[in-house]
Amino acid sequence: MTRYIIVTAIAAFAYLHCQAQDFKDVLKNTFTAYDTTQNVQKKIDASNKLTMISKKYNEEWAPHFYNAYSKAVLSYMEQDEKKRDAYVDDAEKELDEAVGIIGKDNDETYVMKALVANARLAVDGRNRWQKYGKIFNENLEKAKEINPDNPRIYYLLGVSKFYMPKMFGGGKKAALPYFEKADGLFAKENDADITKPYWGKIQNTWMLAQAKGEDKE
Repeated sequence: MTRYIIVTAIAAFAYLHCQAQDFKDVLKNTFTAYDTTQNVQKKIDASNKLTMISKKYNEEWAPHFYNAYSKAVLSYMEQDEKKRDAYVDDAEKELDEAVGIIGKDNDETYVMKALVANARLAVDGRNRWQKYGKIFNENLEKAKEINPDNPRIYYLLGVSKFYMPKMFGGGKKAALPYFEKADGLFAKENDADITKPYWGKIQNTWMLAQAKGEDKE
């Protein structure tokens, strides 16, 4: 009887391990497909797959987290304001799901909240910058208090500076130090485990090159 219990326990453990591995593999492959394509339709298709993954593995935080990221980024690629806000609505919902499963915010969820806030701001910057600009900065400060070595903090700050008018302290030169700092911190990360977020490296590398370019403004 004892031997039967041990064998059953081992089998159950192996099954759960395989299930977890399957979810990580499918999530990583889908996220990679989303993150590495520049084709908008392919991004939409991959984002839809991330939605399905988040529904299938509803009790795992990571699918909701990456689905939130995908929806926030897609909002920038849409022209219609209502559709852009709808994407951000989905991103907020998915991020709330992720935080609920984790049980509390951490540096990565605060960074994602900043990204989502910026996406909301970008829909109507003239009328939203005061409210969502504050939320953006507050979340990055909270993330920095937990983990000042999170490269995504400096990537997002760099993007914010890059697109900010020079008269307000923005531009390429102002953004460059942030992208450079993020680049050094990204170099310490790897993509071995999808549940240890590493998004942003590709985008930061591109933005770093842009910031180093000649400023013709």
